[in-house]
Amino acid sequence: MKRLTRDEMAKRVAQDIPEGAYVNLGIGVPTLVANHLDANKEIFLHSENGLLGMGPAPAKGEEDDELINAGKQHVTLLTGGAYFHHSDSFAMMRGGHLDYCVLGAFQVSSKGDLANWHTGAPDAIPAVGGAMDLAIGAKQVFVMMEHLTKQGESKIVADCSYPVTGVGCVDRIYTDLAMIDVTKDGLVVREIFSDIDFAELEKLTGVALIDGTQQARAA
Repeated sequence: MKRLTRDEMAKRVAQDIPEGAYVNLGIGVPTLVANHLDANKEIFLHSENGLLGMGPAPAKGEEDDELINAGKQHVTLLTGGAYFHHSDSFAMMRGGHLDYCVLGAFQVSSKGDLANWHTGAPDAIPAVGGAMDLAIGAKQVFVMMEHLTKQGESKIVADCSYPVTGVGCVDRIYTDLAMIDVTKDGLVVREIFSDIDFAELEKLTGVALIDGTQQARAA
């Protein structure tokens, strides 16, 4: 079964970030989105440790240990970029000043509930970070994750079995198999990236999906 690589997923997410947007990229796979943003578009990347105006990852050998994102990865700063206090950064997140955030997830429910900070396992290390603040503060919440776990179970579920980060907060899901919108009518599949058809995707997902790919083809 054909699947997008993580880098290909990041490239697809980057295509949907519009000019002038203020965006937070969550720790982990979502940080790859920065490397695929259109250089001709003015897009402002925010990091909760107090940065606004980040660029792509630096070239090897050009890393600055004083310039890192919330995931402790080296980043670059574009002309006009700014540093500020951690509390000011969270005020931006909680105050609705970010247009988009891109987060990883363990699970997303069919109602748009997000679980991304703890699996509930006794030996798991909780890592909530600023995800709760982003989930309720960003105007649009995108989730970027593999469609299935290593055990072959769907990460898109009827109800989250892991501790929930935010309720009804997810707007769109990007996986290695498909792009799916969370709507009031249900989960609408906008694109299928794999070589499987809609019926196979729905079977793998294990919850009801709405085929929106026909609308895209008609357009």
